[in-house]
Amino acid sequence: MKQPDEITLAQGNGGQGMQQLIEGLFLKAFDNPLLNEKEDQARIALADLTAQGDRLAFSTDSYVIDPIIFPGGNIGKLSVCGTANDLSVGGAVPRYLSCGFILEEGLAFETLETLVMAMAKAAQQAGIQIVTGDTKVVPRGAADKIFINTAGIGVIPSKIDWAASHIKAGDKIIVSGTIGDHGATILNLRENLGLEADLQSDCARA
Repeated sequence: MKQPDEITLAQGNGGQGMQQLIEGLFLKAFDNPLLNEKEDQARIALADLTAQGDRLAFSTDSYVIDPIIFPGGNIGKLSVCGTANDLSVGGAVPRYLSCGFILEEGLAFETLETLVMAMAKAAQQAGIQIVTGDTKVVPRGAADKIFINTAGIGVIPSKIDWAASHIKAGDKIIVSGTIGDHGATILNLRENLGLEADLQSDCARA
């Protein structure tokens, strides 16, 4: 069955419209055995996790960025890369994500599809499975297009013990790119600053 051109309230009420959205978009994009069980929770084998480390890292973040599509990425890709980063900086290997969507009525389905496919690609590149989720649709004006929450689980190898509290004067800090790329890119677009530099969000390098 063809998806509506725009997101409707019916797609967030738990009925046929929502099932069509879940099966026609989310399950296809995020395809993995845990998600495909279609349960209210993802059931993850502990042996799979304990074989890789002796601790779990757990993090969550919400994404409400404007604009939702920007040079170097979009809110979908950012929602995966951002939470994966929060796990990685603690020494964890990101493994599993949940995702919760709050969609504004009238959001173009094509836009949602673009964002979801970006999430799927970013997760695949990082070796992460998106294994559970939730979708709500609110009336026009009650949200700004789309909000996304992702929560992630990672495994910390036994010999890793990273923490902000361990940092001390004289330590060398390793960065993976120019500091501030993402913030500068979004600020330039949001405030119409007209900066002509080739600004791109650094989630493009994730």
